[in-house]
Order: sequence, then C-alpha cells, then structure tokens
Amino acid sequence: MPIGFFDSGLGGLTVLEKALRMMPDEDYVYYADEANLPYGEKTPEQIAQFARTAVECLRSRGCKAVVIACNTATSVAVEDLRRSFSLPIVGIEPAVKPAVEQTGHRRILVMATPVTIRESRLKGLIAALDAEDSVDLLAMPELVRFCEREEYDSPAVREYIRSRLQDKDPSAYSALVLGCTHFNHFRSVLGDFFPEPVRIIDGSLGTARRLQALLEERGVRGGGTGRVEYVVTGGEPAPEELVGRAGRLLDRLKRME
Repeated sequence: MPIGFFDSGLGGLTVLEKALRMMPDEDYVYYADEANLPYGEKTPEQIAQFARTAVECLRSRGCKAVVIACNTATSVAVEDLRRSFSLPIVGIEPAVKPAVEQTGHRRILVMATPVTIRESRLKGLIAALDAEDSVDLLAMPELVRFCEREEYDSPAVREYIRSRLQDKDPSAYSALVLGCTHFNHFRSVLGDFFPEPVRIIDGSLGTARRLQALLEERGVRGGGTGRVEYVVTGGEPAPEELVGRAGRLLDRLKRME
C-alpha cells in the first residue's frame, strides 16, 4: 500500500523528497490540488473542504497513511481529519520548537502564509513555548506563486523579499523558520538577506521522521519500490507538464542537500 501526500501544489515535494531518501522501499501517491492553489489566501472553511477531498481521494487509492505536506492545511484541518479518518495522518507545522531549542529564546522570524499566521494553531505553539516575545511572524504569499512558476532567484523574487523585509532588521534574528513547504526552494536567496549566523530551519525532515516512526509503530513499513504517482484535484492523473515540473523540483531539492 502506498503513502499519500497532499499539498495545494508542489511545495509538499520538500517533505516527499525527505521521505524518498529515508524510505525508498515505499510507494507514494502525491496529490497536487492545483485547481485551488494557493491555500494560504483561501478561507479556513474552503481549506478544510479541500483537505477532506484530498484525504478521501488518497484513502480511496488504498493509502496506508497520509501526510498533509502543507503548513496551512495542517493548521486548519489536521485535528478534524484525524477525527474523521481511521488511517494515520501526519501534518507539518512551522519548526518553531527546534528553532527555540537551538537558539535559546533569541529572536526568531517565521515566514508563512497569511492563513497559517492567522490561525490559532501557530499562536498556540508559540505560547506553549513561552516564546511570544521572541517570535515575529511575516506573511510571504507570493513565494508560493514564484515556486509554482519555478522562479527562485529572479529580480522579481529579490524585490518581493526586499519589500517584505523593509520593516525588519535581518541581523536581529538568530533563526529564520520557513513555515510553508514552498519556501524551502528559496533558502539560497533568503540566505542573501540574512547574515551568516542566522539559521534557516524548516519542518520537512521532522515530518518525514514522524511518518517513518508511525509506520514502524503500526508494523506497516516497506513493501514498495520508491514509485511516485502524481494526481491533481479530484484524483485525476497529473498532466505530463506537472509530472515534469515535479521531477525538476525533486532534483533541485536533492542538489540543495
């Protein structure tokens, strides 16, 4: 049985790439909800319905577990999905906890989508760490669109980042948390805006590790060959253009390791 992944687009490949490296003996189905991209600017009610549709589709394909490879969908829908479905569901959240642990409550900047920033889940995570006074939040919605266009380091990308940071002092931060799976593709260019000591942290590796541990706990690890099937909104087979784009993004992520 395969493992299901879903995201609004192809940002969730940042988590899938980690899973493929850690568990090459699994098969995967990746659901890209491209018709509803981007989630970060939709209402919570819309996102919850998109997520439910994706999980229902992946369950119908026999997936033994589902990874919500989208911080926004996790923040809105993960608890309801876990109540509604019996199969294991793993979400991804902004890696605020490891950032706080690694930096000792020094100042942290979290970049995420507008919905992730507004939702109570992230605020609760920050409060539980007693880090309200050391964490700043910054919405970066256009990075999702840039990523989907495979535009990572153009003058337009740099100008957008510069404009969003105009009221921030990058040298004041000890860590930058990438709170959207699409944002991992901009590590290099973001690094040019922050001084060398600033750590850039995301939650993809921790999510893949949690998935692996959960499968092992349930005794359902393995049984595949590393095959990845791509589907789009509604479970339709992905067009060749998207499959090619996904392959290029995965290759790019491997080179970034």
